[in-house]
Amino acid sequence: MNVRYGIVGCGAIHNVHIESLRKIEGAAVSGVYDVDRAKACESSDKHGVPWAPSIEDLFDRCDAVCVCVPSGMHAKLGTQAANAGKHVIVEKPIDVYLEPARALVDRCAKQGVKLTCISQHRFSSAIRRLHDAAGSGELGKLLQGDAYVKWYRTQAYYDSGDWRGTRGLDGGCLMNQTIHYIDMIQWIMGGVRAVQGQARTLTHDIECEDSAAAIVEFRNGASGIIQSSTSFYPGFTERLEVHGEHGSVVIDGDRTKLWQIDPEAAGQGLYGGGVMQQPAPNIRLAAQAESDDDGTSEWGEQHRLQLEDFTQAIIDDREPFLTGTMALEPLKVILAIYESSANGGRRVEVS
Repeated sequence: MNVRYGIVGCGAIHNVHIESLRKIEGAAVSGVYDVDRAKACESSDKHGVPWAPSIEDLFDRCDAVCVCVPSGMHAKLGTQAANAGKHVIVEKPIDVYLEPARALVDRCAKQGVKLTCISQHRFSSAIRRLHDAAGSGELGKLLQGDAYVKWYRTQAYYDSGDWRGTRGLDGGCLMNQTIHYIDMIQWIMGGVRAVQGQARTLTHDIECEDSAAAIVEFRNGASGIIQSSTSFYPGFTERLEVHGEHGSVVIDGDRTKLWQIDPEAAGQGLYGGGVMQQPAPNIRLAAQAESDDDGTSEWGEQHRLQLEDFTQAIIDDREPFLTGTMALEPLKVILAIYESSANGGRRVEVS
């Protein structure tokens, strides 16, 4: 069985979808569509796939649709695809507003079609290893989980599309850039209970925030920090830090920089008189940790893995690894930070 994919929206990210799908057994790209016909024709010439003159024509030739349009249109076009009986993949975030996002999840369920939202970093081996360690108790009681995204974008970046940095179509640095890391930290830590945050526009002429920070309460009682920006020149590698009573893990750009667990607390019996006598196999410092990457941190590979999982979910008639309901969680966290910021940084529960 070949799952035929149609691509809606021919911006930069659609190239990654096409290139990834072509590497997946059981997947095929059957067409592209964009309201800007010139973009669709350019994509057709570049990738050698048909362009569709209308979205209805695209739906006629595919089984699943990749929605690669501006974020505020994700739920609308995803719902349109679901109503046509097509399985749906939307790029992150699932939408910029909660009501249409929930409506998309409900519509896909009623239509009996699969739904996922791209959160490709969940397919990084380093991230999945950390998630498993946090959930299994390997780190002990979880104490703190932090996500830092200190990036830099010029004004020209925002000026390159009339939708960039807008509330209705894009959102700011939390919604566009940091949502991946918010998703990962809430997934690793077991969900967010409440936030207190501040979101501001510091250096760009846009509607939304280009800098934000929040204190996080996780459902398991741990605390955390979310820091997000597109104003910090020259830009820095994104980072996750997780601290438990038995050890700490730092992941920098999808690569493990530190994985250190107290061998005595972990039952290794390697302490004598309070001094470690020999190296513990579960202690990996930066130089060691960087060398054990298996390729999942390479650009495009995580998209391929998520699209492969979705393709197999359709073939096997099972739920994808990341469902639409799961994709609502980071959106709820971001909207709670916005609400907190608008109300003087007060505590806002995430429900």
